[in-house]
Amino acid sequence: MVLENLARAAAWLMLAAIVVLSLVPAAARPTTMAPHAFEHAVIFLLDGIAFGIAYLGRERWAITGAVVFCAAIELAQLMIPGRHARLSDFIVDVIGACIGVLTGPPLMRMTSRYT
Repeated sequence: MVLENLARAAAWLMLAAIVVLSLVPAAARPTTMAPHAFEHAVIFLLDGIAFGIAYLGRERWAITGAVVFCAAIELAQLMIPGRHARLSDFIVDVIGACIGVLTGPPLMRMTSRYT
């Protein structure tokens, strides 16, 4: 139960970070040396894993929420000057999040604390 609560906190904090990083003007967005698609895939994968662990047994809801969130965050970027929505970002984000949600429960089962 403790791990699930930590996963919930991490999942929602990462989700908030995704919102902030997605909606700040492009010039204020931090960049890394990693390819753009890789950055997207990693953060959505990690957030998906956290949601998969946090909401065990609710994977269908988590996947549905992930698809809706990914679409909403891309569309919201249309309202920000200098930002744009990309279908390729949406696809990478959805794939990363969904793989993460489906990976979370097996990772949870592999830990010795899973009861």
